[in-house]
Parts: sequence; structure tokens; C-alpha cells
Amino acid sequence: MFDRAILHLDLDAFFVSVECLRNSALKGKPVIIGGSSGRGVVASCSYEARRFGVHAAMPVKMALRLCPDAILLKGDMEAYSRYSKLVTEVVRAESPLFEKSSIDEFYVDLSGMDRYVGCWQWSRELRQKIMRETGLPISTGLAINKLVSKIGTGEAKPNGEQLVQAGIEKQFIAPLTVSKLPSVGKVTCKKLRFMGIRTIQTLSNIPPRLLLREFGQQGNSLWKKANAIDDAPVVPYTDQKSVSTERTFQLDTIDVRQLKSVLNRMLSKLAFELRQDQRLASIVTIKIRYTDFNTYTKQRKIPYTANDKILIRHVYELFDQLFERRQLIRLIGVRLSGLVRGRPQMELFEETEDERLLKTMDQIRKRFGSKAVMRAVGL
Repeated sequence: MFDRAILHLDLDAFFVSVECLRNSALKGKPVIIGGSSGRGVVASCSYEARRFGVHAAMPVKMALRLCPDAILLKGDMEAYSRYSKLVTEVVRAESPLFEKSSIDEFYVDLSGMDRYVGCWQWSRELRQKIMRETGLPISTGLAINKLVSKIGTGEAKPNGEQLVQAGIEKQFIAPLTVSKLPSVGKVTCKKLRFMGIRTIQTLSNIPPRLLLREFGQQGNSLWKKANAIDDAPVVPYTDQKSVSTERTFQLDTIDVRQLKSVLNRMLSKLAFELRQDQRLASIVTIKIRYTDFNTYTKQRKIPYTANDKILIRHVYELFDQLFERRQLIRLIGVRLSGLVRGRPQMELFEETEDERLLKTMDQIRKRFGSKAVMRAVGL
């Protein structure tokens, strides 16, 4: 019996899997999701592309050199968010306590469930239900803590499941390379290899004092991970507190008209998302990154609203206040936060017509996609 039982779930190559559901011709082919500009990076890739050395965060140019026959897709965050919500609702309906740690990753606390039903059997049934109801492949790992369950999921991929029995956690992770430890990046791995440390077992035998000297406070964390020690709780999932988007320009620009047009399109998309989820925002934030990479943000508290006509007025005013340096801009972004559940009340007279317009536009967007219609100023 488990003292603790933590299930980790990770949707396999999530963005690519969604694209394959939408277009079955992509199955079994090397697919890359990422930006098509010179600055584009890989957001996700199929396992067929990974065999060529392609991985997330790699520049798209390099990925296409490694895998010239890959199919490059720009990606559709609206669709990915929609499928993520489908999975979330299945997990929410079945789980006693769960944490959504990212758009495609979950933890479920099953501690104590063995008194009533086997944790492993329950975990397998949940995985099957997710695949049956969404069509998406998913891998799982079950262990006594979040660390080992996540490593277990990694070993089960693609589209598999892994049970790590209580008491053999160290034995299970010992032969794996240090790169398999969560949150241990390339720089740390390189330094560990320089020290002659390649496997988790070797790392677990290094005195904590030595790791502390070489890595600072991270050294203590490395030692605990190598020894399968992790008491982090599953943090109950709550609705997101903000929605945001940003745009990196292929060529840095100072064209204010173009910048405001992009801000308008981004804001319209975010406001549409709020209205679909019946939420209102009370804080607007804009972000500017100049060509020298200096980044500035400015925010404003506003009355609760999801009306893009009201929101864009605040966005433009914040942009005018923030854009003082008159330098070329590399990136702009918008965030709406301070979210609450609710619907906007129609203002008397002057806003009634605009509310009707918004309702009609939203109906078109729901049927044909968020980019199907927008105000002329955003064109």
C-alpha cells in the first residue's frame, strides 16, 4: 500500500497530437510546430522528427536543417487550449485532488484510495477514459511523490504507463542519466559531466556538502532529487488568473500605426476568450521590448469588463505612456488579469448597439474561428 500515491499525466507531443486529430494525414510523419520567421523556435515536434535530433526550443532553421522533410505548422493555440480544457474536465470529474501544472501536464493525489480501490487500476482507467473521450495519446507515471511519478512518465513515453512501487524509488531512477531529473538543464548537466557524474546513482552518492559548494542552494536540491526525496504537495487546480499574448516582430519596427493594429488584434482575441468563459478583467497590462532587449511594462486598474472596445482604449493609452524612447520595438504584449466570473452589464443607450455588434461578431468567431471577423482598425 502507498503512504502517498501521486499520479503524473503528460499528453504526448500535445500540439502535434492535436494537429494529427484535425488532419489524419500528418500521422506518422515528421511534424514541427513553430514560428516560420527567422526568429521562430520549435514549440513541439512529433516523435518522428525527434529521431533526427529535433527538440523543443530549438531554432526552426536548425530543426529544418536536421529534418528537411519535416512538415512545418505555425500552430493554433486556440485549438490547443480547447483540447487542454477537454482533458482538464475529464480529470476534474474523476479526481479527488488534482494540479494542472501546464497546458498538457497534470498531477493527481490518490493518497488513501487503496482503502477503497487500487490506485494503479484507477490510474489506468483514467488514462483510458482520457484517450477515449479526447482521442489524444497520454502517458502516466504512478509513484509516492511528484518527482518520481514525473520521471516514471518520461520513461513510459510515448503513450505508455509506469508504476513505481513504493520502496524502490531510488532503485528505479538510479541507472538513468542526470538529464532525466526534472528542472536539471543543459548547463547543470554539462557541469555534472565535467565532474564525472553521469548517472543519478553517482549523483546520489556525492556528499551534499560538495554539491552545495559547487552549485550553491541548487546543490541541496540536486542531492534530494538524486535520492528520490520530494515532499512537494499537489496544489489544487484553480482557474487561471490572467490571459495574455505577445508578438515578436520579424523586423523591429517603430511604425506606431502598425503597432497599434497588432495590439488591437491581440486584445480582440483575448477579450473574445474572456467572453466565451464568462469572465471579466479588472487589470490591463502592456509590455514593450525594444531592439536592445530592454523590456518595460505598464498596467492600469479598470472597472470589470470584457468589452474589447473599452479595453483597447486603455491599451492604447498605456502604450502611448510607455512608448517614450522612440526606439525600434522587437516585441509587444498584452495581459488581462484580475479575472472574475461574470457577464458584462449593458450600458444604457450608447453601449447597446456595440454590445449587439460584439454578440454578432462572437457568434461568427465561434463558428469560423477567432480570426474570422474583427474591427476595421485591427486590419
